[in-house]
Amino acid sequence: MSLLAWIQGWYEQRCDGEWEHTEGITIATLDNPGWRIDISLIDTEYENKEFESVEDYRTEDNWIVCEVKDGKFNGAGGPLNLEEIIKVFHDWILS
Repeated sequence: MSLLAWIQGWYEQRCDGEWEHTEGITIATLDNPGWRIDISLIDTEYENKEFESVEDYRTEDNWIVCEVKDGKFNGAGGPLNLEEIIKVFHDWILS
């Protein structure tokens, strides 16, 4: 299963008629350039799950930073790192 299909399923499983109205997933671009993804963990079984922050700066365009803060998984990375950020989330959820 692709990571895109997996995260779509993860989102769909949380949609209960209420959660998706106040929580959800946001994917946006950054101007440096890059990606940012914010995934709400509020009212999910992962809201209080321990997460070890990730900071990996390889080059100016190849980097990721991921953390869980205030009930959200926050990930950012270079222009070709969106899939890697989703994989960090995926691997954490499945650990």
